[in-house]
Parts: sequence; C-alpha cells; structure tokens
Amino acid sequence: MAGKTFRLKRGFYLRPTLEVARDLIGKELVFENGGKRLAARLMEVEAYIGEDDPACHAAVGPTDRNRVMYGRGGFSYIYFIYGMYYCLNVVTEKAGFPAAVLIRGAVPLEGIEIMKSHFDQPCSGRLTDGPGKLCRAFGLTREHNGLDLVNGPLYLIDSGYEPSGIEHSGRIGIKKGTGRLWRFFEPSDHISVKRVKTV
Repeated sequence: MAGKTFRLKRGFYLRPTLEVARDLIGKELVFENGGKRLAARLMEVEAYIGEDDPACHAAVGPTDRNRVMYGRGGFSYIYFIYGMYYCLNVVTEKAGFPAAVLIRGAVPLEGIEIMKSHFDQPCSGRLTDGPGKLCRAFGLTREHNGLDLVNGPLYLIDSGYEPSGIEHSGRIGIKKGTGRLWRFFEPSDHISVKRVKTV
C-alpha cells in the first residue's frame, strides 16, 4: 500500500549483500532510547563481503571482534576505529557467511536537537555525513553491538521514499579492495565524500 511505513523484516537482510546495500538507500534508521526517538534517512552505504574480501573484517577469519558478522542477517555490527570513532554496520546474508553493510551517511529527520547534544562543539546541520559522525549523533557505541534490527530498539523502516538516483563507486577510507565498486549512494550534501570516481 502506497504511503505505508513498515519495519524491515528478517528476509530483507538475508539476501545477497550487494542487493541489500543498494536497497538500504532511502530507508530510515531509527533508534528509540529512553523514550526518545532519533531517525535519519540513509544516503550512503558500503558493502563488505566474506573472508576473500581483503577490506572485510572477516578476512582474518572469525574473531571476538567480528563474530556478529558470522551470525544471520538483521543484526547490528558496531566496531571502534582509530581510538575515536564507532561505526555501524548492518549484518547480511545467512548465518555462517560473514558480510555486512557499513552505514556511511544519512539525512537527519527526527531528534535533531538530541543529535546535536552528543557533540562537544556546536554542530551544523550535517550531523550524520560520515560513519563516525552518524554513530555519535545517534549515541551508538559497542554497547549496541549485536542488537536485533528486526525486534530491537535500533531498526530500519521503509517509509516509501524513492531515491532520485543511486550511484556506486569504489569504497573509500580503506587501502585494500578499493577496486570493488561496493559503495552505493544518492548524491547529496549528506554523504561522507562527494568527489569519488563513479560508474
């Protein structure tokens, strides 16, 4: 039904990762915490797929850090990098095959004043144009690693939004596997990097 908003079900996440990544563009990330609701529309994501992907955390095999990736799709995988930033990923595919989609950029929709309060310095309207900024705006940390995105307080919804166009490019911020064109985005001011060679 047109205009109907619904939470994404498990089957959405159990599909091939590249399909999930593309279809995440335009979906809304929602976090309900302490009676407060934060929401942002996804504009940029990157896929990481399997142990043969040199940029994927699973390239080293199963570890305590990446174990959530080896579970079934539809759970959060949050890790800490550079001693500074948390990054949110959506686990995809069936249990036993490690894959996830990194959430890189979004448009804030709800709870914007709360998002601003999570930053030490006054922030402009671009609160979620980067994976580290997005997690900080939402207040997400390793405490929220492994949350069930189907039944938990952190989830994604389909509000019926249709992207004006989806482009893809090589992944960014990595040194290995850059030739894999697994970054998907809708051109916007709310993506982390604007000028990347696309196809």
